[in-house]
Amino acid sequence: MNTQSFLEHHGIARNPFAEEDAQTDPVFKQHCIQNAYHPAWDKVYGDPTEPATAIIFGPKGSGKTAMRLQVDRHLVHFNAQNPDGRVYIIRYDDFNPFLDHFCERLGRRASRKPEKALDAWRLWDHMDAILCLGVTELVDQVLLESDTHRPKADNGNRIDTAKLSKLDRNDARDLLLLAASYDQSTSSTFSGRFEQLRKRLGYANWTSSLDFWFAIVWCVLVVGVFGWLFWASVDDEGVRTWNWLWFIPVLCFFGKLPYLIRWCRNQFAAMGIHRHMRVGKRETSSVRKVLMQFPAKELASQPLPRYDRTDDRYELLRKFQSLLGRLGFDGVIVLMDRVDEPHMTGGKPELMRRFVWPLLDNKLLKHPGLGFKLMLPEELYRDTERETREFHERARLDKQNVIPAFSWTGESLYDLTRSRMIACAAEGKHPDPKELFDDSLSYERMLTAFESLRVPRHLFRFLYRVLAEHCNQFTDAAPKYKIDASTFETSLAVYVREMERV
Repeated sequence: MNTQSFLEHHGIARNPFAEEDAQTDPVFKQHCIQNAYHPAWDKVYGDPTEPATAIIFGPKGSGKTAMRLQVDRHLVHFNAQNPDGRVYIIRYDDFNPFLDHFCERLGRRASRKPEKALDAWRLWDHMDAILCLGVTELVDQVLLESDTHRPKADNGNRIDTAKLSKLDRNDARDLLLLAASYDQSTSSTFSGRFEQLRKRLGYANWTSSLDFWFAIVWCVLVVGVFGWLFWASVDDEGVRTWNWLWFIPVLCFFGKLPYLIRWCRNQFAAMGIHRHMRVGKRETSSVRKVLMQFPAKELASQPLPRYDRTDDRYELLRKFQSLLGRLGFDGVIVLMDRVDEPHMTGGKPELMRRFVWPLLDNKLLKHPGLGFKLMLPEELYRDTERETREFHERARLDKQNVIPAFSWTGESLYDLTRSRMIACAAEGKHPDPKELFDDSLSYERMLTAFESLRVPRHLFRFLYRVLAEHCNQFTDAAPKYKIDASTFETSLAVYVREMERV
């Protein structure tokens, strides 16, 4: 018996249980993302006008990624409905590029063992990674009208060009400084993209090269004057007696000194960024060339990620938020997910703990105008219970809207199953999970069985298997369109044993 024939008999156009990962699940993305919610939805999503942190601990397959995608979609919708009070969305869920650059900075010996490398991971590395994502996305949006960096679809971070034109010189300088430190785009060369951004912002920097041209003019004048004096110093016998030519290099050096001082300062700053901004790709020479395009007085006392400390990062974060505020974004939401997927953590709790723990800092998690939505594996919550008092005083998890167990009841899983079936139903049909099974299987037994599976992924796998087992027992010539209780119980027992082995 064909599975599709069974489903069509119940008014279902396609199999609602074929997909297991929300990231690639068209049923969820096209339908359920708008109307199928976990009971903790309100606590996680919160109010976008007041960004707040929420930390969710849940087992694999419990729907953390689905929750993150739902939050993302709803924030995009919120931004479309509130153009003057939007929320900037930073999607912090692909850690491999940052960890790869981080290991390059540490060197081969330190990066051979993941635990040693992750022991060196600090809060400012997380902040640098978040700023890399945010700044790169912002620069992409700014350059929409001037190059081919246009995204395929609106991701909620579109910029109004009218507001962009209202940025003053200080705002333009701040954005250029952030781009010099954090822009990680590979769509064009670093210096070429910076120049495009400078022109787009209308940031005139001709004064930045005054000391360079002064040095050239000074050297030409010195050589010219000394050359004239030398040729003019002829005695009666035709011998040139003026012997001060050795003084030319000395005077030329003093003429070039202002430029050399600025060059050295920017070189040291570029070296500091290359060394201490460990999660991004930066070459010292490229950064120095970019910094040389700023007038010295406008670069003085500006924060740069050139030291191993968070102070500069908080200053840069505030600059970033100030820029976003001028562009119509009242807050920033960071969506963090899939910490068990990077090759360096490998899903191991002790490695994930080393990676995540530095981020659990109350100063950052409660930073004004900034909210985090952290989707973390359930193993890490058990680790928090064993942590020291110092950790809890720094993290203040009691203030972070923590959901210690992202669990599902049998009733909520039943509703979720029904939502997926309706999403896949033929026009005018409203199928119910109970209709798939024989009357010998009670509604209460279904709820108990669903709850024993704990998470949506296991439930969908189980239902897919039950459908396949039932259809394999009958032919298209003699079909049966109700799954009996014995098939349900047998498949459930086998699947539960497999779950326990894993």
